[in-house]
Amino acid sequence: MAFENNSRDSRGPRAPREPRDPGRMDFIEKVVAVMRTAKVVKGGRRFNFTVFVVVGNQKGVIGFGSGKAKEAQDATRKATERAHKHYFTVQTKGSTIEHQVFGEQDGGRVMLRPASPGTGLIAGGAVRAVLECVGIKDVLSKSQGSNNHMAVAKATIDALMQLRSAEQIRAIRSAGAPAE
Repeated sequence: MAFENNSRDSRGPRAPREPRDPGRMDFIEKVVAVMRTAKVVKGGRRFNFTVFVVVGNQKGVIGFGSGKAKEAQDATRKATERAHKHYFTVQTKGSTIEHQVFGEQDGGRVMLRPASPGTGLIAGGAVRAVLECVGIKDVLSKSQGSNNHMAVAKATIDALMQLRSAEQIRAIRSAGAPAE
């Protein structure tokens, strides 16, 4: 019996899904943006999808990635795999952040400000998704500039990468002080 491939994909059957890695089980995955692009060809339109995903363990570790494919599900899978390959740790102080910080990426600008316990996550859209993955529960945010979800998410990640603890700042200042 010959294999019939009824899908439009000419690469053959899909590879079977690999079992989930037990180390990734405690990570949550948030799809920040799904964008569809269209290419007009002789027979009509061809659609492609770009997906931006943020993953985190809600304990200060976060990763992000984007994927492109002809189907949204494949693009999501690619983005998630890329996000799991590139992690970094965020400096937190309990359920909030150490100090006010500004992040900038492309046209997006994000300001994050620490809040007292019980305030909650005052953020929307892409900023909220990123902060939830990190595990920050009390913060005030303001997004300015671009409304593009990817730009805002990357600006939030840029802001989180700038966070330093009081001890780290003290060590940086003492190392840079001139010797007397």
